[in-house]
Amino acid sequence: MISPQESEAFTIRQPSREDEASWRKLWAQYVTFYEAEVGEEVTGGTWQRILDEDAGMFGRIAECDGEMVGFSVCILHAGSWTLDPICYLEDLFVDPAMRGRGVGKALIEDLMILGRERGWSRLYWHTRASNAVARKLYDIFAEADDFVRYRLFLR
Repeated sequence: MISPQESEAFTIRQPSREDEASWRKLWAQYVTFYEAEVGEEVTGGTWQRILDEDAGMFGRIAECDGEMVGFSVCILHAGSWTLDPICYLEDLFVDPAMRGRGVGKALIEDLMILGRERGWSRLYWHTRASNAVARKLYDIFAEADDFVRYRLFLR
């Protein structure tokens, strides 16, 4: 198990079963931010996969003074252009009251540390083009590329 990473007053760590209620509170805010609906079956299933070391999905928790203030949810997968794992940062959310204090930056830096320790080939994510707040943070780490995303819903 990797020890928590300290960043100023934040602790970044693995989630535990005891974190579920706090995670669900932030998760609901995250889903609302994206004006989406995620049913209980999917929310519960996501939480269970985050805790399951064999699921290919994992999460990280940001804490400040013992309170959850942010999270990330990632998926490790294989790629056709590398033999090393690739990490997709699918979800990143920081409590609005804690924004601007470095929580999101600490969550991404934590993933960079994990990736280097665990031999990932790369870390990637995306956001809405109109999400100026998130893009300001993301631009610290990487330049947006010129790829366009297509989504085809099958269910």
